[in-house]
Amino acid sequence: MIIVQTKDTMSQIYLDALKIRYQVFVKEQGVQLEREIDKDEAYAVHFVLYEDNEALATVRLLPVDETTMKLQRMAVKKEARHRGLGNIIIAEAEKFAKQQGFTTIKLGAQLTAQEFYEKMGYQAYGEVFLDAGIQHIAMKKEL
Repeated sequence: MIIVQTKDTMSQIYLDALKIRYQVFVKEQGVQLEREIDKDEAYAVHFVLYEDNEALATVRLLPVDETTMKLQRMAVKKEARHRGLGNIIIAEAEKFAKQQGFTTIKLGAQLTAQEFYEKMGYQAYGEVFLDAGIQHIAMKKEL
């Protein structure tokens, strides 16, 4: 198992991230493609977890300011879920953010994933909000 990252939106790594996101967010959850691929793609660092050369999980980090990054687009292929891959790729993204000097990670968690993030040390704050028609809660973690 390896995790690689890129900012190159022309790379195979990025394209593999998009394939996972398309399968999970667009096909499974019904998010509009125009909403899934946004203006921040070129500004984010995209992480992909591979096992036996197959892309199984992805997440992106988007710098918000000099101390904070936003964790977004976390997705694991359906057939690879419940194996801890989400924890592994998020831990790698957190390590990367810390190495770059960031001290906080924020995210908008789907309510169905809130407990997953809480187990990783994230704390919910604010009110529930809709994003792409799905209920979310803001969460953050100090690194």
